[in-house]
Amino acid sequence: MDSRIKDLKAETTQECFNILSFWSNNTIDEQNGGFVGSIDLDMTKHPEHGKGAVLNARILWAYSAAYRIYKNPEHLTMARRAYDYVTKHFIDKEYGGVYWMLNADGTPQNTRKQIYAIAFAMYGLAEYYRISKKQEALDYAIGLFDVIEKYSLDTVNNGYYEAYSREWVLLEDLRLSEKDKNDPKTMNTHLHILEAYTNLYRVWREQRLHDALKNLIEVTIYKIINIEKGYFDLFFGADWSHHSLNNSYGHDIEGSWLLWEAAEVLGDDEIKELCRPICIKMAEQSLRDGVDADGGIMSEGTNGVVEDSDKHWWPQAEAIVGFMNAYQLTGNEKFLDASVNSWEFVKKYIIDHDNGEWYWRVTKDDHKVYTIEQKTGPWKCPYHNSRCCMEIAERFMQD
Repeated sequence: MDSRIKDLKAETTQECFNILSFWSNNTIDEQNGGFVGSIDLDMTKHPEHGKGAVLNARILWAYSAAYRIYKNPEHLTMARRAYDYVTKHFIDKEYGGVYWMLNADGTPQNTRKQIYAIAFAMYGLAEYYRISKKQEALDYAIGLFDVIEKYSLDTVNNGYYEAYSREWVLLEDLRLSEKDKNDPKTMNTHLHILEAYTNLYRVWREQRLHDALKNLIEVTIYKIINIEKGYFDLFFGADWSHHSLNNSYGHDIEGSWLLWEAAEVLGDDEIKELCRPICIKMAEQSLRDGVDADGGIMSEGTNGVVEDSDKHWWPQAEAIVGFMNAYQLTGNEKFLDASVNSWEFVKKYIIDHDNGEWYWRVTKDDHKVYTIEQKTGPWKCPYHNSRCCMEIAERFMQD
């Protein structure tokens, strides 16, 4: 094994334990159950804040995956805690799907059915089934697959709509967050349905899931990726008309390896041959246009021109994996260099060496930390960063 990969594997393994220890030590809500809604950068806890579906689903996934790989009993304890909370409080037993946000006491606060969140709950439940073989967990995951296919699938134009009321009426305000465009279809939701379907297919090899996963891979290639330029388009009309010009470097490099993962898990050689050059081209584009001289990957750009140069925590994590994946597909050393350089950037500027976990984002050149951002919260989860560490461990498990 290349010495750089050996060092990367050792260091990211330790960092994974550091990240998950932070969450175990700081985020348990002893009063209300589950996990506290948010923690400020200065470590002020807010157990009174609402509990987000995305955060809790990602906690479930992270600890389940960690136990599967590292077999640490503490990770299993946390996975069970997350599973119990998600299944007791977030899953809508009457209408299906998951609630978007709960009050601190676990009662529903926002009952909208955001398909993005449902996909993450499926992702976490499938991962928990991988370590527990608990039939209930698999049944819950299949149930979420069923409601996505029943309500969200566009049977006319293909793809998936964004958001519904609790009773499955398509909403007027479909946005995942305030910064998003209010469009009926988005790259982001499709990417994470792809991720969830891939993980469920690992443990549930039903033909209807196979067909849905294959279809989603093809939708991603033919509708969402700008094949000529090698990046994702972001927002779409119901008919797949393009509603955006910019691209997200973090999603591009993340998508480059998630698409390849989906093709591999599907096991269709024709699909793999279709995906391979596209995945490589997306990594090429991300490296060429999005990576700064210091090794950090920036946020967004248009036609090769960077428009948001901040360096957020999650694109750095995805760059470590995405460039390593491109290296494994091609053997090209520039991708290995980029992966290692991404990790070096994280060590220098993104890891909070005083309090633990990772900073949300830093500025482009002087790497100043944005103090207004949360340390944990509805969007700040132990998912991108722990996953990148676990991906490196798994990719070189036998080495």
